[in-house]
Amino acid sequence: MNYCTIYKADHVNGQGLRVSLFVSGCTHHCPGCFNQKAWSETYGKPYTKETENTVIDYLKNPYIMGLTFLGGEPMEKTHQQCVWELIKRVREELPTRDIWLYSGYTLEQLQGDTVKTEYTDKILSNVDVLVDGEFVQELKDTDLAFRGSSNQRIIDMQKTLETGDVTLRMC
Repeated sequence: MNYCTIYKADHVNGQGLRVSLFVSGCTHHCPGCFNQKAWSETYGKPYTKETENTVIDYLKNPYIMGLTFLGGEPMEKTHQQCVWELIKRVREELPTRDIWLYSGYTLEQLQGDTVKTEYTDKILSNVDVLVDGEFVQELKDTDLAFRGSSNQRIIDMQKTLETGDVTLRMC
């Protein structure tokens, strides 16, 4: 997996001050995408153990609330193992940090066969918030918190998994 960039103090892509990892590679190619350069799997730098250690070090800062995965598309099949390994490490080493994940796939697609891997359910059960759905230019709304178009949902994953019903998070 490659990544575009890491923001060590991001206040736009989730609640609170966060570390954001922008993954390279996306097959959605949404018209109007703000990060078209991240569509290519080869854009950016290789994600390595050193990269993972850097993210963990940034997350150790006491003013950081959590980690956000964006892209590109973190839930492409080829990315899920790396995404899972970082999530697992955050849960073990920094259990008070929350995790947000942005995906152009809907929760229903992720739970179905669209991009299912051995890591999909592990990822979904260990993120706090899933912002799902492709960006739709015709539904763009700059007044929305933490998302670009009105079709995208901010899902409280833990409540959703607990109840079996999609529970939206009010931000």
